[in-house]
Amino acid sequence: MNMLVDGEWRTDAYETTGEDGSFDRQETSFRDWIQDDPDARFQPEAGRYHLYVSYACPWAHRTLVTRALKGLEDAISVSVVDPYRGEDGWQFTPEKEGCTRDHIHGADYLRELYVEADPEMTGRVTVPVLWDTEEETIVNNESKEVMRMLDTEFDDVATRDVDLYPEGLQDEVDRVMEEIYEPINNGVYRAGFATEQGPYDEAVSDLFDALDHWDDVLADQRYLAGDQLTEADIAMFTTLIRFDNVYHTHFMCNVRQIREYDNLWPYLRDLYQTSVGDQRDGYGVADTVDMDHIKEHYYTTHPDVTPHGIIARGPDLDLEAPHNRNELPGSPPDTLSSTEQ
Repeated sequence: MNMLVDGEWRTDAYETTGEDGSFDRQETSFRDWIQDDPDARFQPEAGRYHLYVSYACPWAHRTLVTRALKGLEDAISVSVVDPYRGEDGWQFTPEKEGCTRDHIHGADYLRELYVEADPEMTGRVTVPVLWDTEEETIVNNESKEVMRMLDTEFDDVATRDVDLYPEGLQDEVDRVMEEIYEPINNGVYRAGFATEQGPYDEAVSDLFDALDHWDDVLADQRYLAGDQLTEADIAMFTTLIRFDNVYHTHFMCNVRQIREYDNLWPYLRDLYQTSVGDQRDGYGVADTVDMDHIKEHYYTTHPDVTPHGIIARGPDLDLEAPHNRNELPGSPPDTLSSTEQ
């Protein structure tokens, strides 16, 4: 795995698997916080922050969904990298469909921003990146924390009254997010990047045990933490939306597909169809999904997994099909809806 070492780009500096063949995810590097507090270094202000993402990355995708549901499109601008990540890391290719230039620095590669923030930077160059245009530095590149900041600290500049971390459910949201992270969110990677049979078998067993569990939970409640849409659902969504198209085949998570589950499959459609008002107008969850970028990234970026770079054609999922989840207690926030044809 390529990374920065003392500010210099290295292509041989980080092994993604340990000696036992298990996948090892490195910690993120920038962990400052934006706070709605007059004494905070980073305060929530419209136009001050910029988000760097890949449509392909499930971690970055979390922040795009949160930004959309909160109505922060005008307050926080976005640059989108190329879905293919080669030896030089994430790259800006504005000529490619769905990609943009670096709107802030005009950089060619995302790693240039990391060095701008820390000339002696040592670590992986990942998305999402939340950039402060006032102090010219990275605030945070940990997806869970960026999602939480967008959700809880920008209410004064958000255009929609959506609370994804509501009082009374916060402990449950945290518990669920912790519970799904290792076996599901990270579990697909533990399976896909394992280089020995034992770690792969363990990861796949953990993954499908967890999926089976949450399928059972969703038989009686609309969302993971109960009757309200929360950050936990966003964290689950960005894994599930990639599952049948990528993880099932590319990462050999092929015990079952999500569309074979009685409750996870309509739950996924429910989340996908969640939007502003009765019709999607560019702010819906579906509008944050770019399956072409997702499939190109995974099938072309991991030569150790799929060496020929051939992008799998299927499956063709009907994510707009009725889901009937509105028959369960609970509903999206008042400013949102989930389509039922």
